Amino acid sequence: MSGQSIKLIVGLGNPGPRYSETRHNAGFLVLDHIAKNWQLSFKTKPASLRKALAEEAKNDLILIKPLTFMNLSGEAVQAYQSKLRLKPEQILVIHDDLDMPLGKLRFKDGGGGAGGQNGIKDIIRRIGPEFIRLKIGVDRPPEGWKVENWVLSKFKPEEKELIHRVIHKAAEAVDKLILEGLEPAMAEFNGLDLR
Repeated sequence: MSGQSIKLIVGLGNPGPRYSETRHNAGFLVLDHIAKNWQLSFKTKPASLRKALAEEAKNDLILIKPLTFMNLSGEAVQAYQSKLRLKPEQILVIHDDLDMPLGKLRFKDGGGGAGGQNGIKDIIRRIGPEFIRLKIGVDRPPEGWKVENWVLSKFKPEEKELIHRVIHKAAEAVDKLILEGLEPAMAEFNGLDLR
């Protein structure tokens, strides 16, 4: 699979200021950074595209942030896939991952399950599992925390500097994917540990 065939980049998160700096919004945070680097700003597109914020970007790429809340992320992805007539492998989804520590990121080729990530679960249900993923580690919940409370919690003050570095590196990783393809991007970024 060549990264040059990526046409749609999706960042997962929940809309609204209440969720803006939470672990579950790692995908939105990375997409915001990419948009800033590319000198783009998100604009609301028609409701027919399932409440997504979208912006056409360089090289015919489109960035979207679904506004349906995490559990229904597949609505926007499916709508754009249908409109643009994309194969799932032309879609990159950026999302948080509990099974990786904060400071790590990882590309995953198509296939496999959702690993408990409800946004990914909904996308798989609607378009199948063959899209590309960029997972952003957010750590497992500490003892006594429910998963849903942990992913909706904001990054701790002592984590802020690290998450900023992760976001910066994730944006670099996306550029590498687009310019050179999935294998070189995986080789450079999948072993990276910013802790």
